[in-house]
Amino acid sequence: MSAAWRLLADDGAGAAEGLALDEALMGRYARGEPDRPPTLRLYSYRNHCALVGRYQSLAAEVDLAACRRTGTEVSRRLTGGGAIVMGSGQLGIAYVDRAPAGQRPREIIENFSAALAAGLARLGIVASFHGKNDLEVGGRKIAGLGLYVDPRDAMLFHASVLGDLDVEFMLQVLQIPAAKLADRAAAAVAERLTTVTAETGRSHDAATLRPAIASGFAAAFGVVMEPGVPDESELERADWLATERYRSQSWLSERNVAGDAGGSAVIKTPAGLARIYLTTSGDLVKSAVMAGDYNVLPPAVVAMEAGLRWRRLDEEVIAAVVADSKVAEALGVPAERIVAAVREAGCDALRRAQVEPAGVEGQRPVSEPS
Repeated sequence: MSAAWRLLADDGAGAAEGLALDEALMGRYARGEPDRPPTLRLYSYRNHCALVGRYQSLAAEVDLAACRRTGTEVSRRLTGGGAIVMGSGQLGIAYVDRAPAGQRPREIIENFSAALAAGLARLGIVASFHGKNDLEVGGRKIAGLGLYVDPRDAMLFHASVLGDLDVEFMLQVLQIPAAKLADRAAAAVAERLTTVTAETGRSHDAATLRPAIASGFAAAFGVVMEPGVPDESELERADWLATERYRSQSWLSERNVAGDAGGSAVIKTPAGLARIYLTTSGDLVKSAVMAGDYNVLPPAVVAMEAGLRWRRLDEEVIAAVVADSKVAEALGVPAERIVAAVREAGCDALRRAQVEPAGVEGQRPVSEPS
């Protein structure tokens, strides 16, 4: 007899409420909690919500003024990955369970990508996993994936499937960097993204995708889906989390750098873009943050951030911190490019403070590599 999973379905979630329920569901699977079958939630957000990844800077990824102007809600996911716009045209997927022992995050994500691909195959779409967290069709992204495992081994898998997409609206509310889109805005997005609607020639949204994706998960994992609803304790926990975490300024501004005299630089890595932010006091680094659409924040990044604090903006000093942290190896980027990015961010901060450091004239921005 096949195992049974609980299947939840809902539509029109707010940014905070949608993420809060996912976390509330996950809490029931922590180590020490009674064993229970996994839960698969297939849902949509209200039009529109902008959600950034766990390790991204909200201010860098989202045009907050445009969000206020358009009534777009914002929040930060527990899971990694990049910034997305969610609404009725995109299917949100949350799978919660205890983390499987002995599997690396990439293995787990690949297993779930196969289930998503099986669901899309029911609509006549051939999709495959690519990069660190994308499901692609013909080289264009159709779904993004993310993962979070908490200290008690509870696991949350997130995905968003593009049933349809208003590219012009997305460009209004997200800060899409030139390094990612080659300065061609909507045309560049169209080259990198596709939708179920575009691939099938039929209009699709979250509601029409739900049966196919549920069927794909059931087939891929050899289970049956039993429709259910969140219990009272999960709903109460979700209400609390929506207020205390997902609407809180401390959560929204996490990995932002405070202060007016800040500078930044963008650097390409094999896994995507990273942004280095510095605030300075004279030629000393007060704080450093390297934000990016990571699935898991590399410990080497944390080590570099800590190592730069209260160090001088001197190339040799920065190079020593970069070497000690092993961040170059972790990100797959030459150490000298990271040093240059830190220098560029520092120079930007110093210029904003109207202090020009010695020996930086003619420094080439690392955001535009040759």
